Amino acid sequence: MSSKTKNNSSAILLIGILFFIFGFITWANSQLIPYLKLACELTDTQSYFVATAFFAAYFFMSIPSSFVLKKTGFKNGMSVGLFVMAAGALLFVPAAYSRNYPVFLTGLFIIGTGLALLQTASNPYVTVLGPLESAAKRISIMGICNKVAGILSVYILGSITLSNADELKARLLTMSPAEKAIELDMLAEKVVVPYIIIAALLALLGIIFSRMHLPEINEEENAEVTEGGYNKQSIWEFPHLLLGALAIFFYVGAEVISYDTFSSFGETLGYNLEKAKNFASYTGYGLLAGYVLSIIAIPKYISQKAALIVACLLSIVLVLLSMYTQGDTAVVCFALLGFSNSVIWPAIWPLAINGLGRFTKIGSAILVMGIAGGAVLPPLYGKVAEMVGDKQLAYFIMIPCYLYILYFALKGYKAGSRKAR
Repeated sequence: MSSKTKNNSSAILLIGILFFIFGFITWANSQLIPYLKLACELTDTQSYFVATAFFAAYFFMSIPSSFVLKKTGFKNGMSVGLFVMAAGALLFVPAAYSRNYPVFLTGLFIIGTGLALLQTASNPYVTVLGPLESAAKRISIMGICNKVAGILSVYILGSITLSNADELKARLLTMSPAEKAIELDMLAEKVVVPYIIIAALLALLGIIFSRMHLPEINEEENAEVTEGGYNKQSIWEFPHLLLGALAIFFYVGAEVISYDTFSSFGETLGYNLEKAKNFASYTGYGLLAGYVLSIIAIPKYISQKAALIVACLLSIVLVLLSMYTQGDTAVVCFALLGFSNSVIWPAIWPLAINGLGRFTKIGSAILVMGIAGGAVLPPLYGKVAEMVGDKQLAYFIMIPCYLYILYFALKGYKAGSRKAR
């Protein structure tokens, strides 16, 4: 095995640790939404601002992140991102003791800021550490790390924050305002110890990453694995990148809806919160199955573009079935969105970043901005659900998302190119 291959393998292993962190922190939101709804006495739409605060950071901080990476390089940028996330996690302590929802949201925005920096660095890192044709496979491996952590997050935080939630909701109905305030204060403080531990681990990893050896990826290396950027003067001369960023926007928005609203959807279907709080993990299992299949099949049996087309069509069918079935059938169909979604992110990224050359870092930042779809679409879903009076039928807003991604897979990825990529 060559020295470069060994370095690449070590780098991918370390990036896998980062993707584990992404998953644990991001999927924690699926538990924070029902938890903060109860602790801070919120409406459904207000509770989805958890996703808004978290994912809005990707929109506002991705471009600044690209400039940070130019100054620090990928490795040091990752370390900075971990320290920023640790600071955001620590803000949960005063937020919990004051039961102050805006402070919780501020902490989430800071955590999202650190993640934006990490995502901007790590995704192109995985893409260019090997042949472009197998990039979707490498990203799928990262996805496994991500979703295993996400599933663990659902069970761990759910058991801490939402244990006996149904019993508590029943008791609150019979309490005086003073008794209710005391009970909710105690509930809010349940996140203090977990988030102190999370902050400590993030800071420790930041120190470790700052001292680890990772091969730095420069523009010359990017030029070796991509073509077409040498005669471009601006990132805006790559329309396929901009269309890809919009595809990321719709994909992340739809995916966040699929797991952040799952517990609420379960209650709508008649399940108690004690059971419904774990439904998001079912989406995680679907994602895991899809990632494993992607690793086996892409690109050996099916191209990443063809897989993206199939995934979009399957997602549309599953959304429709989730809207018009009941009970366990609806739960299974909604969980299977994880399976179809698993292919979409790994396939969009290499198609959108292809040919950027020396613009890869700024292009990555623009794609990461698309993650802001997770900030916009969940509260939009909540508002639509309130307007139509039906949380289940409100899932129709996911269908245009998948239709646009289908357009990108069929035609959009070729925009601005004289020949199909």
